[in-house]
Amino acid sequence: MMKSKFKHVSVKTTLLASALCLGVVAGATVPTLITGQPAAQAQPVEVTAPAQPVDFTNVVKAVKPAVVSVQVKTEIEPQTIQNFSIPGFPEFRDLPKDHPFNRFFRRFGEQEQEGDQDNKKPVPHYAQAQGSGFFISEDGYVVTNHHVVDKGVEFVLVMDDGTKLDADLVGSDEKSDLALLKVKDTDRKFQYVKFADSVPAVGSWVLAVGNPFGLGGTVTAGIVSADGRDISAQNYESFIQIDAAVNKGNSGGPTFNLNGEVIGINTAIYSPSGGNVGIAFAIPAEVAQDVINDLQHGGKVKRGWLGVHIQNVTEDIADSLGLAEASGAMVTSTDETAPAFKSGVKVGDVILAVDGDEVKNTRELARHIGRADPESDVELTIWREDKEIKVTVHLGTYPDQTASSDGSDDDSQQPGEPAAFDDFGMTLQAGEEGLVITNIDPDGVAAEKGLSRGDIIQSVGGKDVKTIEDINKGVAAAKDNGRKTILMRIKTDGGIRFVGLPVKK
Repeated sequence: MMKSKFKHVSVKTTLLASALCLGVVAGATVPTLITGQPAAQAQPVEVTAPAQPVDFTNVVKAVKPAVVSVQVKTEIEPQTIQNFSIPGFPEFRDLPKDHPFNRFFRRFGEQEQEGDQDNKKPVPHYAQAQGSGFFISEDGYVVTNHHVVDKGVEFVLVMDDGTKLDADLVGSDEKSDLALLKVKDTDRKFQYVKFADSVPAVGSWVLAVGNPFGLGGTVTAGIVSADGRDISAQNYESFIQIDAAVNKGNSGGPTFNLNGEVIGINTAIYSPSGGNVGIAFAIPAEVAQDVINDLQHGGKVKRGWLGVHIQNVTEDIADSLGLAEASGAMVTSTDETAPAFKSGVKVGDVILAVDGDEVKNTRELARHIGRADPESDVELTIWREDKEIKVTVHLGTYPDQTASSDGSDDDSQQPGEPAAFDDFGMTLQAGEEGLVITNIDPDGVAAEKGLSRGDIIQSVGGKDVKTIEDINKGVAAAKDNGRKTILMRIKTDGGIRFVGLPVKK
């Protein structure tokens, strides 16, 4: 069978020579040839097309026995109809106990104790959730998503041949949306798959195998559409985007390369309708391996902890600090118990790199620190006072729950006379923690940057402020240094943040 090749067809030499004699080719003037050689022409890109479509049968045959459907029994709150009413009809709770409508309404879900005479406990209600998973060891460890097993009380794995196996939950990690199950007592050895060492290049073929809509053993094919996608504020890891058809029930299932290795675990889809539209996201194998290893050896994921609140660096903030570009993660607050504070990290520092790896934003910093081993040392590259410095931090272990930022108190009655600050479109009043914004011009630059009445300006240009004169000095210093913006530290109801406001010439 001859291979089909498509090539750009050039004009024949004889025709070109004739055209040169006439001085035109396709209506375009041909320049005079000094050397007597044909003029060089740009050539289009040529890509040799594959001889035949890709055949996935060998890959599917090898990996399919290792993929399972995950059935999860979850307990749900009993439904109530205590607010149920019909116009012109007595309230449900006002009906006599033996009224036929009373019994009718209770059958809709009312499950309550009925006083001392009827001390029955509420009847538990259960729901069935379904997802996908895959074996990673011959002794029955299965990977799936956290959101598949969340609040589950019983777990059943359904193999490709229909065999059902009871399983226990070993551990689950909400931040990465990964969970690990283990088949209960059995001497059986299972066919399993391994994780890939690297992410395939964008454009590479991949296969998704799983249990969409309860249809176990379903295989879909597509390509890697993108890498390094950020899709969730709760999950700071990046994701692989694929266009293989992924639907409800595929969650926790594997995405394979053509070597039968798991390159990612399907965890989310983008879908206005709830069905496949060709945009699905998978947790990279690199991330999954670390998380699953922690779950397998302790049932809990351990992450590094720096102990800072951070925000992204905007162009205004970068200009106010003398940074060449808007990059890095700015420290907005920390406390004396945090590893960062103990190592000398200060509020207002911009973290540019971790162990030499560039940090472009807050998510990248969280990713670097979260992946680091607790109780290990990391070197931070920090921008402080117009220069880079190095700070070594001995990380802690990420706590299960972190305290939220303290909210600001009601400072509307702080002492001192209000004073207008027209350059920024706001009125300020001296308070115990700084300068309180008592009024704001909706058309001013302060409002444009998101400042609100009740916010407290704590520092300007890196210096604490208590009076209007302090702000005036900070603005004057910024102008003398040629800054186009000035950096302010603001305390809001949601915590501390930095804002760069433009300085008038």
